[in-house]
Formats: sequence, C-alpha cells, structure tokens
Amino acid sequence: MPVPALTAFLNGQFAPLDTLQVSVMDRGFLFGDGVYEVIPVYNRQPFRLEEHLQRLENSLAAIALVNPYSRGRWAELIHAIVAAQDFEDQSVYLQVTRGAAWPRNHALPAQVTPTVLIYADELAAPLPAMVEQGVTAISAGDIRWLRCNIKATALLANVLLRQMAVDAGVAETVLFRDGLLIEGSSSNIFVVSQGEILAPPPSHLMLTGITYDLILELAQQHALPYRVCEITEQQVRDADEVWLTSSSKEVLALVQLDDQLVGDGKPGPVFREMHRHYQQFKRDVMRNKEFRHDPS
Repeated sequence: MPVPALTAFLNGQFAPLDTLQVSVMDRGFLFGDGVYEVIPVYNRQPFRLEEHLQRLENSLAAIALVNPYSRGRWAELIHAIVAAQDFEDQSVYLQVTRGAAWPRNHALPAQVTPTVLIYADELAAPLPAMVEQGVTAISAGDIRWLRCNIKATALLANVLLRQMAVDAGVAETVLFRDGLLIEGSSSNIFVVSQGEILAPPPSHLMLTGITYDLILELAQQHALPYRVCEITEQQVRDADEVWLTSSSKEVLALVQLDDQLVGDGKPGPVFREMHRHYQQFKRDVMRNKEFRHDPS
C-alpha cells in the first residue's frame, strides 16, 4: 500500500511522509528501542496534549532515553503538523527511538542522537452501527512483557493478539493474566456490574489510556457509581455490560465475548448514558475552539 502524501516531521525537517527515510541501523528498527504517542485532534486542537506529553515523558524516562524536546517545542511541532493537513479531525502519531548506532549491540550506546517522527492522519469516529449494535470480542491470555505501562514501539505481542481478533472477525482481544482482567490488545476494558462501573487499576501490566482517565472523570461528574479495583475473569463473563475504550474507538459496548453474550447481547443502559456524556464532552470541550489544553 502506498504511503499517503502527508506532511510529516523527521529529525528537524518537514517533508512529505512518503519521502522520509530512516537508517537501517536505527535501534527502533533493529530492537523496537523507542516509544510513541497517539493524540486525537478535534477541530485542529490536540486533545489533552499536556497529558499525552506527560505520558511520553514517563515512557522515555522508563527506557532511559533523554527527551529530545521541551514540552513547548513538542507543542509547536504538533500544531505545525496539524496545520499542514487538510482535515479538521486528526490522529497525530509521534515516535522517538534511541537512534542509529554502530555496531549493533543490545547494550545502550554511549552517544546517539534520537530519531523523532511526527505525522498525522485523518481521525474517523466509530461507525454508528458499532455504537448502536455493539461489537464482539474474543479473549486470550496476556502473553506480553511485564512493562506494558511503557508505550513502547516493540508491539509484536500486541500485534499477534490483535490479529487473533481480526482472524476471528471481531473487534478486539480481551486479555487476562492470572485470572484477572488486564486490558485489550489495543484498548482499555471496563465492566458494569449491578449498575456500577468497574475499571482495572493502573499497573505495570497495562497502559492506562487518556480515554480511560476521561471515562472515570465523566463517571464522577455525572454521579455514575464507579470503582477502580481488580476484576476477575469470572466477573467479566458474568458482567451486565463490558466496554472498550481508546482514543480512536472512543467508548464502545462489547455485546459478546467468545461464544457468550454479554448481558442481553445489546449495548446496556449505563453504556448509553456514558456514550451520551462522552459525545456531549466532545461537543463542549474537544470541539470547542475556545478550549485550549496546551502544556505550560
């Protein structure tokens, strides 16, 4: 598939994405030695940019990679990329690898210049049918490493788990480890039991999404009962509702897990209320051109 002719940023230069090249000795290519962020953009305004940049800083610190830019510089570059695209709603991808080093060595090189890539593509909202009818999922044991809280580019296990869902013709693979719910292959998972929203606690075993935080904020603002706690696999299978959330999927109801319906097999009332609050938040905040959430 040809690379889209989008304006991108690579190592200090803006250029068409399809013209960019990276050294074959880049440690991101050889080892997956890097981190990334995906930032939704509404009406050309990056959503919760400060929180995304904070998570980027956390990931960089976790792999002992010095942040190449200040928050202010990151914001300038991201806004420049957003302004260069033709669409209003975007998904900004940024990636920092440790850079190119010779000879190839597992140990961290003493001196190396990080590779920085930023580009944006169009952000499409979930299809109305997915919201109205819900989506289905399968489950699997979590085969990933023990530092999933790092948003690392080394995503082979996630790729394989996500492909399981594709091969099964479903939307997601829900992951369990030691009998507990962790997250999806590319999403966070929530459960509703007897009207209460349950969320797995943040840990080194999961990547807490910015949307995860927003869902809990909306629950608190609108007096929806919620609790952050360990959730067993059996609780998931017995749940009245199960949701998946991410910056691209927003919030969707899972109506079937493996061969078993979730609840009555339809998006539930708590989901519909949360989805309504989420859409209202998008209108009032994400799409409000007066709203700014830039880093200081």
